[in-house]
Amino acid sequence: MQGILRKMETELSQPVKYVLPLGEQKVELNSFIGKPIKLIFKGHIACIHCQRDIKKSFSQGYCYPCFSSLAQCDLCIMKPETCHYEAGTCREPEWGEEFCFQPHYVYLANSSGAKVGITRHTQIPTRWIDQGAVQALPIFKVKSRYISGLVEVAIAEYVSDKTSWQRMLKNLQEPVNLMEKRDELLLLCKDKLAEITERFGDDAIELLTDADVVDIQYPAERYPEKVKSFNFDKVPEVAGILQGIKGQYLLLDTGVINIRKFTGYDVEFIA
Repeated sequence: MQGILRKMETELSQPVKYVLPLGEQKVELNSFIGKPIKLIFKGHIACIHCQRDIKKSFSQGYCYPCFSSLAQCDLCIMKPETCHYEAGTCREPEWGEEFCFQPHYVYLANSSGAKVGITRHTQIPTRWIDQGAVQALPIFKVKSRYISGLVEVAIAEYVSDKTSWQRMLKNLQEPVNLMEKRDELLLLCKDKLAEITERFGDDAIELLTDADVVDIQYPAERYPEKVKSFNFDKVPEVAGILQGIKGQYLLLDTGVINIRKFTGYDVEFIA
């Protein structure tokens, strides 16, 4: 099968189910665990927004003009506390109103250790799976992306907001009592959370006291001891035994490849 690569689609089950989109075709990957596969980059890249042919992609699949003009490629997507809509400088205000002014969740997860993160309500549990988290707990529901960024920054003073992708792929994280961690962080951040509530109103932040921890298992027979990463731009053919899948990575006996990084690449899948 061959087509334009998109990030893997996932379904929360035990273990997670993975599907690899190649254009209009889809490959159910779990059935290939323990078997040889090959991915061949055919030399063609298409922008995932405007579909034009490009020689190089930016921000995981965009041509440079789209990367430079679309609000969804702006810095505030990664750092919502720098919201351009709030500052009056959003590239696409109508898009911002639709995308950013909807419920977001602030969560704790255990991917390479405890971390704080945010996601839209429509991306639970996809976001956790994409990060390779083995545990996740939503702690706040907030009114907008900007507010979620402010809450995340407050909590990130006491816990990481990043994932060590190499440690995550090695499956080295220890179990974390996320509920105890949540309660500890609520005390530490009490004053800053009160300031945010005072600024945006009592309904800006909702504490999710009844939320349960979500445990996530990945389809993997073995995790790498050393992480060697493949890059289609340097080596167009990736082959090996598929030993597992975690986050957006395929774990082969020969190395790992981040599928999301190569969104928009024309790839042939052979098994």
